[in-house]
Amino acid sequence: MQITNFRFPSACAKIGGLLPGPLATAPLMLMLEFARRREYLVAPESLYGKSFAMLIEDLGLKLCFSCQQGRFRAASNGSVSDVTLSASALDFIQLASGMEDADTLFFRRRLKMEGDTELGIAVKYWLDASEKPAWLAGFARHINAG
Repeated sequence: MQITNFRFPSACAKIGGLLPGPLATAPLMLMLEFARRREYLVAPESLYGKSFAMLIEDLGLKLCFSCQQGRFRAASNGSVSDVTLSASALDFIQLASGMEDADTLFFRRRLKMEGDTELGIAVKYWLDASEKPAWLAGFARHINAG
């Protein structure tokens, strides 16, 4: 099995779907705040006041958050997001580490976007231009080595 095709078993999605939104979103908020403080992710003003959702399909997690004055804040899972990105856990790790770019994942139909496409494209350009920490790329390479 190639690691690029790895997906968690369907039981994981069932369990993930049972987690309360704030609990599921907490690790992402910690990572985003860490990246913001280290200046890996400095949100452009075009993201201010916007809401986002990440659907990690194979884990059954919907992570909702917003950008308020450059800081990321957890949002309710019931809230409507301006843009939703859907992919597997591995695809999100590869995207965050820079091992795969959003265009490649999108054209391979491994990354899906719903909602405000203009905002989604702005997020894509922002992520592409953001510095990727070396430890994250090393983590992704380690996973891909299988």
